[in-house]
Amino acid sequence: MLILGIDPGLATLGWGVIEALPGSQRLVDYGCILTSAHTPFPKRLVEIGVSMRDLLTRFHPDDIAFEELFFARNVTTALTVGAARGVSVEACAAYTDRLYEYTPMQVKQAVAGYGGARKEQVQQMVRLLLRMDHIARPDDAADALAIALTHAAAGPACAQFKMK
Repeated sequence: MLILGIDPGLATLGWGVIEALPGSQRLVDYGCILTSAHTPFPKRLVEIGVSMRDLLTRFHPDDIAFEELFFARNVTTALTVGAARGVSVEACAAYTDRLYEYTPMQVKQAVAGYGGARKEQVQQMVRLLLRMDHIARPDDAADALAIALTHAAAGPACAQFKMK
């Protein structure tokens, strides 16, 4: 099963693709969709949508897992990232209904074994679990791989994390 993990963002949207095998996972590819702050907001959303469709055509994932958004303070950031996430969800929903979402705490718990794990701990576990020589960069791509690993670890229980 191929799993596409997505860490939503407007300037940098991380993505990671893994193959979930019985008892292990294999790295397929990872990267980021980048948009420029100098580009008008609506055009940035179009760029994200086009790039998402390109990823879907390139990898043909079976399942797609998103990180749920959580913002404590900055409302403006929440709105723009929410719009970017919405465009990504729309592109993926047109491709499949096998869309799932996990909270940052669930990702930390699944990958590092502790819901309060630091970002560096999660990144090191992603590197180890996928047998990588180095930590994925930028952080958004490493986060997307962690989301994909979280979905793989959910197994049959993933149904409870399906987007509603």
